[in-house]
Amino acid sequence: MNEQTSDYQQLVKQPALVMGANGFMGSHTVRSLVGDARQVRVMLRKSSNTDSIDGLPVERHYGDVADVDSMVKAMRGCGSVFYSVVDTRAWLSDPAPLYSCNVDGLINALEAAMNAGIKRFVFTSSMATIGKPAEGRASEEDAFNWWDTAPDYIKTRVLAENKLLQYCREKDFPGIALCVANTYGPQDYQPTPHGGLLWNAARGKLPKALDCAAPTVDIRDAAQAALLAERYGRPGERYIVANEYISQAEMYALATERFQRKPPGVLSIKMAYRLASLNEWMARLTGKKDFKLRRDSVLLSDIFGPMDNSKAVNELGWQPRPFKESINDALEWFSEHHYSRTQSSRQQ
Repeated sequence: MNEQTSDYQQLVKQPALVMGANGFMGSHTVRSLVGDARQVRVMLRKSSNTDSIDGLPVERHYGDVADVDSMVKAMRGCGSVFYSVVDTRAWLSDPAPLYSCNVDGLINALEAAMNAGIKRFVFTSSMATIGKPAEGRASEEDAFNWWDTAPDYIKTRVLAENKLLQYCREKDFPGIALCVANTYGPQDYQPTPHGGLLWNAARGKLPKALDCAAPTVDIRDAAQAALLAERYGRPGERYIVANEYISQAEMYALATERFQRKPPGVLSIKMAYRLASLNEWMARLTGKKDFKLRRDSVLLSDIFGPMDNSKAVNELGWQPRPFKESINDALEWFSEHHYSRTQSSRQQ
């Protein structure tokens, strides 16, 4: 028995804590851990909607990333932390909550993990932290290189990942970052923005698809990557968790095919920017804040190119499924749960 195997066998005897456990990534991480017969703790806010984990055999702790003591208490006795806490509201007019949660909250969690003696800290980062290469597929070696045009939400994700890696370098912290692509799949209770658009397209409720493409990944495969990173990942490293690079038009065509609907038309990026600019101008006139159709949202739809997942495949043994399976399973779940935007707004 090698040292790594022995360490892992000792690790899994201790509870694993999932933070952000009611979210899409967090809840699927919980499901994967439970499926492996692990002892699982979750940390939630008392106001959290827990539909996504209700009925699962987990020990619940309540706290907040602004409260270090609550995190230390939840982490005490655990071997691993799977951290999926993130504020994704990229459309906020005031970005202060994004910095407070995504950056300051993570720093608090890192301090709590050091205090609690955590042995593995698997951080759900974002593909947005990967730089744009001059050519070819982006890899973990591509440092972030579009700060001047990045919206505040992206800046918070970069700052957070940088802080994690700094702790690994300077404090021998056992952290691993997963740079996760746009996620799709079943049990999308909110639903997520990506999942909601997919479901609307499938029902014929989405008039236009943007003329763009992005990296994607099945949420179940992303959660499995987290468990593999706990076992095989190298502290201080980041791993791209992305699968197929697919256009919106192709994705929504697959979705509408399932329900025999007409695929949405395609809106050019140039026209999308014009509409977003008009919407921003109208918002300024009316004093409206926190609106979603803005130029930043168009930018984030079109800025990511194909990504190289070979590091996760080779080092972690990660094997993502065909993305068409992800689409079909997501739509089957939405269909069974009769989801609509009205229902999702009541659940949030």
